[in-house]
Amino acid sequence: MTRPILGITMGDPAGIGAEIAVKALMNPQLYNNCIPIVIGDFEALKDAKKFTNAKLILHELKNPEEAIGVYGTLDYVNMGFLKPGSWEYKKVGSLMGKAAFGYIKRGIELALEGKIHGVVTGPINKESLNLAGYHYSGHSEIFAELTNIKDYCMMLTCPELRVVHVTTHVSMRDACNKITRERVLAVIKLADKACRMLGIEKRRVAVAGLNPHCSENGLFGFEEEREIIPAIEDAKNIGIYVEGPIPPDTVFVKAIAGQYDMVVAMYHDQGHIPIKLIGFKLDKTTNKYTSMTGVNSTIGLPIIRTSVDHGTAFGKAGEGRANEQSLVDAITMATLMANTRIKLLDQ
Repeated sequence: MTRPILGITMGDPAGIGAEIAVKALMNPQLYNNCIPIVIGDFEALKDAKKFTNAKLILHELKNPEEAIGVYGTLDYVNMGFLKPGSWEYKKVGSLMGKAAFGYIKRGIELALEGKIHGVVTGPINKESLNLAGYHYSGHSEIFAELTNIKDYCMMLTCPELRVVHVTTHVSMRDACNKITRERVLAVIKLADKACRMLGIEKRRVAVAGLNPHCSENGLFGFEEEREIIPAIEDAKNIGIYVEGPIPPDTVFVKAIAGQYDMVVAMYHDQGHIPIKLIGFKLDKTTNKYTSMTGVNSTIGLPIIRTSVDHGTAFGKAGEGRANEQSLVDAITMATLMANTRIKLLDQ
């Protein structure tokens, strides 16, 4: 099979995006399955290469098809937002937000034009993004608007667990109001689609409840009875294998044990906490993460988008201490999705 071309957007230049891109592409195994290209800035990549002591050749592209795609060469598209000395690590600023948005926009354009097979995003700083005039709550919202998609959701994955979210970057009060029959059904459908993109043939979806004990027949709330259960029945009626609502304090245990392929979480932290408990490991003696596995994907888009499952880590930016594992995982996930999509299109 032809290796898919994946565009890696560099993220906020003041964060660890360039560093983890350089470190990830020092992994020779990635090149066996895909052709990665970085969409970012030469100055940041050159600096990251210097302070990580990376033995890589930087190869600038005009078009993705010019990529060499071999280990030892970092193919990149230079967007030209940065000049020598024009940015500072660990600092919020409008230039950082403008650059980060520009990388994302170019990646989306290339994917929609069919010049790359997927976009893998580095971490962005939402404050810098807003200072630059781009008022989005995150990557998913940018991708949805620029691809003109209404029904989409966030998916988090690690080797033991997969989770999609009904609501994400809103307050808890707003999240409760957004848990409607229509939205829950839409996310159940997206959960089934996500499993198919991951090559899972017999898909089993579990839906978490919102309230303690799934409201105990109305003692602790009404969302299960009025919104979540009707959505589950709607999904069953169109042929989706789905069960629930299942109490949130047990549904993830069951999924990790292999009873389900995907869990539909009702709100941001309900889905994020179990994923990060599994994938993130912190050494208390050094205060460094020894593991940062996990991938963030946006499901429902006309293009493939995966991402690291962490932020810009300003505290360690520019120091060579960042862990690239989540980006490696995101590239691997995008490769799997791209190959599955290519296979489905060929059928």
